[in-house]
Amino acid sequence: MIKFARIALMAGLGAMTAACGSGGLLDRNRPDEFAVQRQAPLVVPPDFNLQPPQPGAPRPSEGSAAAQTLDVLFGGPQARSGVETSMLERAGAAEPGIRSAVGDPQTATVAKGAVTRDIIAAPEGDGATASAVIPS
Repeated sequence: MIKFARIALMAGLGAMTAACGSGGLLDRNRPDEFAVQRQAPLVVPPDFNLQPPQPGAPRPSEGSAAAQTLDVLFGGPQARSGVETSMLERAGAAEPGIRSAVGDPQTATVAKGAVTRDIIAAPEGDGATASAVIPS
């Protein structure tokens, strides 16, 4: 019985090893990846009726990048809804120098420096014992 098991094991291992080879009993018909032919290079026709760009001339694009993006994504500018129009009318126009006044010392801001540092420096945990404390 043991002799038969050894012979069967050897025959199975031999068959598996033969299957890995490129020739012999179990020869597989597969393409040769090294026999690929190179295609001829593309040839640009001599005349496309294109003119070379003039130095300093603006690019021949239609509209700004934002307009092109809207056109590609949504098919052009869309009409605003009544709610959106109403909200924009209530908000009013922004002051021209709003971006330069953000860092002004007179601008009211919330000091988040110490709280943010405490959150970042807090030890990592699984969150099972987390609690929130609201300072008064």
